[in-house]
Amino acid sequence: MTSYTPDDTAAQPAALASHTRSLMGKLRRQLREHSNHATLTQSQISVVLQLEKSGPATVSELARAEHMRSQSMSPIVASLVKEGLVAGTPDEVDGRKTRLILTEAGRKWLETGRSARQDWLSHRIEERLSETERTTFASALDLLTRLVED
Repeated sequence: MTSYTPDDTAAQPAALASHTRSLMGKLRRQLREHSNHATLTQSQISVVLQLEKSGPATVSELARAEHMRSQSMSPIVASLVKEGLVAGTPDEVDGRKTRLILTEAGRKWLETGRSARQDWLSHRIEERLSETERTTFASALDLLTRLVED
């Protein structure tokens, strides 16, 4: 385990940034391993999350949000519909358009994945960190929060 002291050369901003990125990547991979996300591709997950965040959308709107062409988005959406996570409904304004929505199964899939990741991380913190270390960890999270706030 690597630790840093204020006068360590490792405490230089570039070294801290590198180590943070590496740790965040490892944490992200471990969280993914302990969820149901392995059942979908990253593109499919992104669409499900976009629909949760922004609500009903057309294939074209989803494609724009994901910075891709509609033709590339269509098979992603079709696979989610086949899985029962997304459904199409006629647009209220323009009946020729189909608006995609998360199904109850889609919402349940998201909830199950989040719950599994939360449980894994909570247990890991409880098992591996002492009470004092958890206090230090909370302070470090405050610092990380300051780094990402606008």
